[in-house]
Amino acid sequence: MIVVSDTSPLCYLLLIEEIEVLPQLFNRVIIPPRVRDELLAPAAPLVVREWITQPPDWLEMQAITGEIDAALNQLDLGEQEAITLALQLKADLILLDDLAARRIATQFELEIVGLLGILGSAAEKRRIDFSTAIERLQQTTFRVSPKLIQSLLQQYQKDEQP
Repeated sequence: MIVVSDTSPLCYLLLIEEIEVLPQLFNRVIIPPRVRDELLAPAAPLVVREWITQPPDWLEMQAITGEIDAALNQLDLGEQEAITLALQLKADLILLDDLAARRIATQFELEIVGLLGILGSAAEKRRIDFSTAIERLQQTTFRVSPKLIQSLLQQYQKDEQP
């Protein structure tokens, strides 16, 4: 399975200490250079910058080839490169959270999952405690509808009960 990631899912999984769900779910994840640069940026949290300086074996960086489609111009550079790389590799999945980026990726017929989908899959496979992950996530700058969070908590709390 070929999985390409944008910056946000990696960053937030690191912040909530659940980054290891990625190799458990997908074996390996590929990022373009711009995503690496965003993870290294001075504005990125220290834990993120430290992690990317010595990335795990399951994280692979791969450069894009050719031009970036003009339809991606409204997105930030990391999203542009992640979508371009996913298209070039014919990726099975792209990890994206930004709504505008998700809309455009959908137009390119890419299969998308965001941070909440990753956490949901990990919870279904009993790799994480969903409630704890959401509690940690709510202590970050991640923005999501409280209604959606409540719905997901109800869904996965049922799944977590024996």
